[in-house]
Amino acid sequence: MAYFTLIGFGPRGWGAALAQATLMTLAVSIAAFGVGIVFGMFGCWAKLSGSVVARGAATAYTTILRGIPDLLVIYLLYFGGSQAIGSIARLLGHQGFFGLNGFVVGTLAVGIVSGAYETEVLRGAYQAIPRGELEAARVAGMGRLLMLRRIIAPQTLRFALPGMGNVWQLVIKESALISVVGLVEIMNQTRIAVGSTGAAFSFYATGAALFLVVTTFSGAAFRRAERWAMRGMPSGGGRRA
Repeated sequence: MAYFTLIGFGPRGWGAALAQATLMTLAVSIAAFGVGIVFGMFGCWAKLSGSVVARGAATAYTTILRGIPDLLVIYLLYFGGSQAIGSIARLLGHQGFFGLNGFVVGTLAVGIVSGAYETEVLRGAYQAIPRGELEAARVAGMGRLLMLRRIIAPQTLRFALPGMGNVWQLVIKESALISVVGLVEIMNQTRIAVGSTGAAFSFYATGAALFLVVTTFSGAAFRRAERWAMRGMPSGGGRRA
């Protein structure tokens, strides 16, 4: 019963704080996932473009961001960004420490990292589109924007959804890293609760359960979206013409 008192919503319980931290985790994850999609689309376009410079920049982006620890990216953006802003402010005659907003920095950091994975997911999805469909669209006289709206975007989304679901799960887990910038999400809130009560196992196990609930329900949502996107498509075990 002591455990349920600790995580409950009573005067001695941490239930309200944990619920608010869970909402913060969801908010950061959704925002970072959206930022990652934007970076991924630009990265995919660059890798598929005819420009050597654009392809080189996109390759460097995906190689570097997938090759260094995510925590280091957060440190670089938060502390490095604060130092850069502070240096500029001192040149303008202002003194003191200029900290960046933890939510913005955390969202941007996780989004930039996930964007490197989204780039490869979207690139692979685009390359999975049957070339015959694109050629038929060109022969039919479709312009680039019309072909993008009717063929490329729907088909790319259809093939990208499984990979995007995996990236989403990655983003949720990476959201725990932004606790280092002071944002009170699930990981930081459980650490605060442990420091106040000493009930390490109870709160860390509860934090793990909250992450599991979020990933389980969101994973089910992505699987449902995949089934919706693949409606009308022949199954892998069906007959082929």
